Amino acid sequence: MLDVRRRDFIALLGGAAAAWPLAARAQQPAMPVIGFLNPTSPDSNADRLRGFHRGLKEAGYVEGENVAVVDRWAEGENDRLPKLAADLLHRQVSVIAPFGPAAVFAAKAATTTIPIAFSVNEDPVRLGLVTSLARPGGNATGINFLTAEVGAKRLNLLRELVPAAARVTVLVNPANATSTESTVKDVTTAARAIGLQTQVVNAGTSSEINAVFATFGPEKSDALLVAGDAFFSHRRVQLVHLATRYAIPAIYSQREFTDVGGLMSYGPNIADTFRQVGAYVGRILKGAKPADLPVVQSTKFELVINAETARLLGLTVPPTLLATADEVIE
Repeated sequence: MLDVRRRDFIALLGGAAAAWPLAARAQQPAMPVIGFLNPTSPDSNADRLRGFHRGLKEAGYVEGENVAVVDRWAEGENDRLPKLAADLLHRQVSVIAPFGPAAVFAAKAATTTIPIAFSVNEDPVRLGLVTSLARPGGNATGINFLTAEVGAKRLNLLRELVPAAARVTVLVNPANATSTESTVKDVTTAARAIGLQTQVVNAGTSSEINAVFATFGPEKSDALLVAGDAFFSHRRVQLVHLATRYAIPAIYSQREFTDVGGLMSYGPNIADTFRQVGAYVGRILKGAKPADLPVVQSTKFELVINAETARLLGLTVPPTLLATADEVIE
């Protein structure tokens, strides 16, 4: 009888020991979830996503180890962003990382309590996203990468590469009203100063982009400036292909355009911007409040020239531009 009780007692101990790890695991806190909201698509953001994860790692977070990331992509359709933001809330995310004004507005409309670490291409104070750069207030802070505000610089670079240009078309997205306003104001003012005529044209869909280029005839513009816009980044292959087909020298806001054959780009390093956002997300996960984290403005800008495209267009890149370029693609 004693042996039977001893066997039962040992079996009970064994069962309890097996249950201890399960109980311990059940008591561990759930892995925090980051909601990543973007108006474009993952295939056009590979470098940027690597930058985002690099920033997370700098803050001590690695996806799958101590944090989870839920991606939501609008595939160039901004009207989907509010629903995607709402879906992130249903996933009980700890912080939302939206890219571009439309995504940030969608996230802000969805929640006033969940922290938001954004990246936007224009002044977030003017957009009404934060109270001030130094003390954002509310539940949002992030990185301002100053794409809209450098339109005048792009125009001057384009004129330097195409000195004979007299007429420049400025392509903007009417759906992105705030960025369009900044770009048009800066570019038209700069154009008057250097004696250039400008024509502002709108395109918010793929077919509208095609229609814009179809208007380039014998009296076409001498050059094209494509405004910084998430939709245009999403359609960069189409834009570069059409600029090449119609032999129009063009300047863009991001190096991704020159990587696929665009003539020239000038703007912030967006991959580094994403790294900064990742680092901010990490700080928020560790307990920092967005209201106390100042908005960071990008200071890393890059000029990239595609020399092969310049040759195809019959352009000679001035030595001064070659000397100042951060990269020349041969």
